[in-house]
Amino acid sequence: MRWPRQLMSLLFVLTLLAGPPIVLLSLVGAPVQGWPTAAQAREWVQNPLTEQTLTAALTIAAWLVWLLLAYTVTIRVLTHLRATVSWLRRMPLPTPLQATAGGIAGAAVLGVSSHAIAAPPPPPTQPVAAGTPDKAGNPTPPDSDVLADAGISVAGGWLPSDVAEQVSAAAALVWLRRRRSYRPRPPGPPSREDTDLTPLPPTVAAVQAALADSTPPPSEPGTASAGPSLLDQPTVGRAIPRAGIGLTGLGAQDAARGLLVTNLLAGRHHPAVSVVVTRPVLARLLGPTAETLDRRLPGLAVIDNLVQAAKFFSEDHPARGLGGRDPAQRDTHEGGGPPGPTLIVDEASATDNAETLASLAITSAAVAVLGRWPAGQTWQVDPSGRTHHQHGSGTAGPRMCVLSQVTTTDLLTVIAHPDTAPPEPGTSGPSRNPALARRSPQWEATIQDHPARSGTDTRRLQLRVLGEPTLLLDGHPVEIRRTAALQILVFLAAHPDGADTRQLTDAIWPGLPRRSLTGRLYTTLSDLRATIRSTAGETLLEHSDDRYRLDPTAVTVDLWHFHHAVRDAITTVTTDPKTWKAVIDAYPGDLAARRTWPWLDPIREATRRHVIDAHAALASASPDARQALAWLQAGIRIDPYNADLHTRAVTALITLGDHDAADHLRKDYARRLAATGILPTNTALTTATLRDQPAIRTR
Repeated sequence: MRWPRQLMSLLFVLTLLAGPPIVLLSLVGAPVQGWPTAAQAREWVQNPLTEQTLTAALTIAAWLVWLLLAYTVTIRVLTHLRATVSWLRRMPLPTPLQATAGGIAGAAVLGVSSHAIAAPPPPPTQPVAAGTPDKAGNPTPPDSDVLADAGISVAGGWLPSDVAEQVSAAAALVWLRRRRSYRPRPPGPPSREDTDLTPLPPTVAAVQAALADSTPPPSEPGTASAGPSLLDQPTVGRAIPRAGIGLTGLGAQDAARGLLVTNLLAGRHHPAVSVVVTRPVLARLLGPTAETLDRRLPGLAVIDNLVQAAKFFSEDHPARGLGGRDPAQRDTHEGGGPPGPTLIVDEASATDNAETLASLAITSAAVAVLGRWPAGQTWQVDPSGRTHHQHGSGTAGPRMCVLSQVTTTDLLTVIAHPDTAPPEPGTSGPSRNPALARRSPQWEATIQDHPARSGTDTRRLQLRVLGEPTLLLDGHPVEIRRTAALQILVFLAAHPDGADTRQLTDAIWPGLPRRSLTGRLYTTLSDLRATIRSTAGETLLEHSDDRYRLDPTAVTVDLWHFHHAVRDAITTVTTDPKTWKAVIDAYPGDLAARRTWPWLDPIREATRRHVIDAHAALASASPDARQALAWLQAGIRIDPYNADLHTRAVTALITLGDHDAADHLRKDYARRLAATGILPTNTALTTATLRDQPAIRTR
């Protein structure tokens, strides 16, 4: 119960506020009893250290300490009141139509049965900032870093909710591309060193974690549709003028970075250019990474000056795309095609080429000037992204996406094109992204010799993490009340050697101050221990030297059994297909299926690759072409996005003479990838067109 503690705290504060004045007034009297006379002043100068002067000094000091305490309490109360008022303002009120419909529904319910009680509707789901988690371990906004204007606060900026959703979709697309590009190899140790299993940047993980519990996962990973350009559609309920704006203030450069990322995200599904920026501005916005990223960012055109911009937007420019649309067509655009490109320039270019810029702003593109723009509106942007018009009434404008340089680089590395160079045979292909390559993996799949489950196993607890995560006691599910507690179980199952407090907090609540999460972690672990102790009478978690681990003598874990099967397959002296089949049989589903925890992706993909390796090995070793095809088809069911498995299956079908099935498989694969926004590899497409070529052997 929290209210007794809160009541005692309130009484203590009231005592501190009321006690000192009462004591001082009763013992000493008022602190000031009139101004001193000239004679008293001369007497004090001649003899300053008297009993009366010392008493007066101590009294004044006591009153000053009390005033400081009263000021602190007042500021805290006003802060909480302001947060409460802000929360009340964000509460959605019913529209007149909704109120009328609710009244009719209520009357109907009361008319049917006088005993029926209408349950209140659940509160609307709001995007969650990367803030303090709630009691269930889910993220909720803290008092200071709260949600505002339907967005998400991260370290280094603020993103509107639709931009955050596109960041999450782009991150899912990165992993789909890695799945597509992976080439099976002979089964190896459980601890893989594939360079393309590097985790995504911390900012991306923070955005994914903030959205994980506020939005349902998409039916297909990476299928989130690209939203409209920030300058092409109203933002947070207010439209940014198409004629162009100037950006000034402390948040001007951060807002320009937000425009860059927002428009590149919005245009990533379209071939047209979505952002045109001058080279000096790009260098100011991105710093040292500008040179490495500008050539790999889809939809970005870098120019030297506005003369090149005018040529770019001309009718005959090959890279113009839809940038030179006529204004009427641009205004009637409703999302059917890509929005017009956004032009970002500095103040010097805008001043020296005012006529050219005005022409581009009216006829070709939305324009953002990094500085004042006398020919158009100028907005002052604060570090939080809130804007104010500098001309006219000075009213507030929409809140803009603001990003720091590091945060922008993190997000752009997710948007950037992957290296198109084919990987070396037998490898998964190195990650050519320098921003990602410098980050070390955040997990290690080192496996200790945990006892495998046998027919005489007396352990009553069983943890299943392959598929839907479930803790079983004698075959019956144990209810885990906190989402964070379930996540901890899966994390420790994936890290048999344990994890310390820092690793757990960084994985479960990425992007949040660690100092504010230690107590939350201890509370979650305490609740998990109490649940298991009361249900099974067991101690599932071990804690020593600030490391937590699952007790292998108390629980069996299906992921550990899977890793044992992988080790058996690679340590067998003779090539035995049974060991590879054991790997496949030990894999009922993806690690923590349908969960969107950011730390899962590298471990989930590494686990899946072991199964793909086993299917490819069985197909290569099978003397029967049809049996080899069956193993390849089973592998495709495990990962329907892998290009190498589809290439082998298409080749096997052509070898068997079933050209129609080969074409059908190729088209299905192309449609599946197109639905996610990526294209199939040339190898798969070329192999599928060999229906008129001589038969080739199955690999």
